[in-house]
Amino acid sequence: MARPTVRILSRYILKQHLPPLAFALAALTCAMLVNQVAKQFGNLVGKGLPWSVILEVFVLTIPFIVAMTLPMAVLVAVLYTFSHLAADNEVTAMKASGISVGRLLAPVLGGATLVGVIALLWNDQLLPWSNHRLRTLLVDIQRKKPTFQLKEQVINEVVPGQFFLRAARIDPATNKLKDVTIYDLEDAERRRIITADSGRMAYTPGGTDLYLTLLDGEIQEVKRATPAQFNRTFYSTNRIKVAGIGNSLELTESDSYRGDREMTICGMAQVVAQARQDADRARRDAREAVVGDLRRVIHLVPYVRPTSTPATVAVLTSEGDPPPVHAAPPGLYCRALGALSGLVVPATAQAAQAVQVPHNMPPRAAMSRPAQATQSLVTPGATAAVEQRVRAARQRAAIYEVEIHKKLAISAACVIFALLGVPVAIRFPRGGVGLVIGTSLAVFSIYYVGLIGGEELGDRLVVSPFLAMWTPNLIFTVVGLTLLAAVRREGSTAHGGDWEELRDALFGWVSKLRRQRA
Repeated sequence: MARPTVRILSRYILKQHLPPLAFALAALTCAMLVNQVAKQFGNLVGKGLPWSVILEVFVLTIPFIVAMTLPMAVLVAVLYTFSHLAADNEVTAMKASGISVGRLLAPVLGGATLVGVIALLWNDQLLPWSNHRLRTLLVDIQRKKPTFQLKEQVINEVVPGQFFLRAARIDPATNKLKDVTIYDLEDAERRRIITADSGRMAYTPGGTDLYLTLLDGEIQEVKRATPAQFNRTFYSTNRIKVAGIGNSLELTESDSYRGDREMTICGMAQVVAQARQDADRARRDAREAVVGDLRRVIHLVPYVRPTSTPATVAVLTSEGDPPPVHAAPPGLYCRALGALSGLVVPATAQAAQAVQVPHNMPPRAAMSRPAQATQSLVTPGATAAVEQRVRAARQRAAIYEVEIHKKLAISAACVIFALLGVPVAIRFPRGGVGLVIGTSLAVFSIYYVGLIGGEELGDRLVVSPFLAMWTPNLIFTVVGLTLLAAVRREGSTAHGGDWEELRDALFGWVSKLRRQRA
C-alpha cells in the first residue's frame, strides 16, 4: 500500500497539469479551427448554402483537429507545469525529501497513458465517422453547383434534362469559352441549338444563376407544331440567363464507400488480411501455371487444384478459392471491441450458408478448365502478371497498415511527449513561456513532418508501415530517456538552465569542433 504522502504528491502533480492541459487543448484547437474557417468560409458562403450546413462542415472538422492537437496539449501542459515547479524550487525540495525524478514522472506517465487511451478511442471510433460524414457532405456541396465542373469537349448537363452545354476550350481562371454549342430543351414545344464562336460565363453572388454572354453565333430552332419550318438566326451578341443552377442541396443518405481514413482499425485489419490473401492467391496461381505447363510438356494429366470432398462444402469463388471470411480480425483490441459491441448490439445472423454439394460432383476447376492437349504454354504470361498482382496487393495492404500504425503512433505520442517534456522542463526551468512555446513548436514540426514523410514512404513500399509511422516516436523516446538519465545523475540541479545553457546544450558541439580544428 502506497504511503499517504506519495498519493498526495501524485494528486498534486496531476492537479497542476489539468488547467494547462485544458487551456492548451482549447487554444490549439481553436487556432487550427480558425485557420480552417479562414480557408473555406468564402467558398462555402459563395455557394448560397444555409448556415446550418456551413456550421456542420466546421463542426465535422473538429474531431480531426482534436486528434492532432491532443498530443500537443500534453507536451505543452507537461512543459509548463514542471518548468514552474522547477522555477519555484518545488522540484529541489522534493529531491531533498528523498523523492526521485522517476517518482515525479510516474503519475505524469499514468495520466498521459489515460489520455493516450482516450486518443486511441477517439481516433478509431469517432474520427472515421466524422471523416466519412464530412467527405459525403463536401461532395454534396460540390455537386450543388455543377457549372464549376464543366469539362472540355464533353456535353455537360447544366440543368438536368433541359440545358446542355459543350465547349471546345474552357478557361477556369477567366470563365471564357471557345467554340460553344448549347442544346436548349427547356420548352417542350420547341428545340433550339445555339452555337457561338466564343463566350463568357458569370454567376450571381449567391451562385444560383448562370449568365452566358455568347459572341458571333447562330440559333437553330424547330417548333413541334410546324416541324417543316426551320428557323435560323445569326447574332453578334447573345445573353442567356440560366436560373436555378445549384439552387438545391441534395444530401446523401447513405454512402457505403469508405477510404482508409474513414475506417476503424478492425475494419482496416480485415482489408489488410484480404490483400495478403490476394497476394498469396496470385503466387499460387503462378505456381500452378508453371506446374501445368510442365505436365503438358511431358504429356501428363493436366494439373487440377485439389478441393474438398465432403458432402457439405463451402461455396467456392469463380477462381476456385473460398470466399473471404468477414469475422473480426485477431488481436486483443479488436476482440475486446467485439465483445463490448456484442453486449450492446444483438448478434446478426450469418449471411453465408453452407451449400449441399454431392460428394461425387467433379471439382469446379476441372469443369471450368478442361484439358486441352494443344493448349499453348501460359507460364510467360502468368509469371509476368503475378508480380504486378502481388505488388498491387502489397501496396493496398501497406496503405491500410500505415493508417493503422498512424492511429496507434499518434495515441502513443501522448506518453512519449510526457516522457520528453519532464526532463526538458526540469533541466531548463528558467526558460519560462518561451521554453514551452519554442520546444513545443520544434517537437511538433519534427514529429508531424516525420509522420507525413513516413506515410508517403510507407504507401510506396519504400519502408515498412511500422517504421514509417513509429520512427518519430522512437527518436523522441531515445531523446527523452537520454535527457531523463542526465537529469537523474548525481549532482544535477534545477538551478540555472536558461536559454544560454539550452543553446550550449544544442549547439555547443559546433564550437568544440571548431576549437579542435584550430
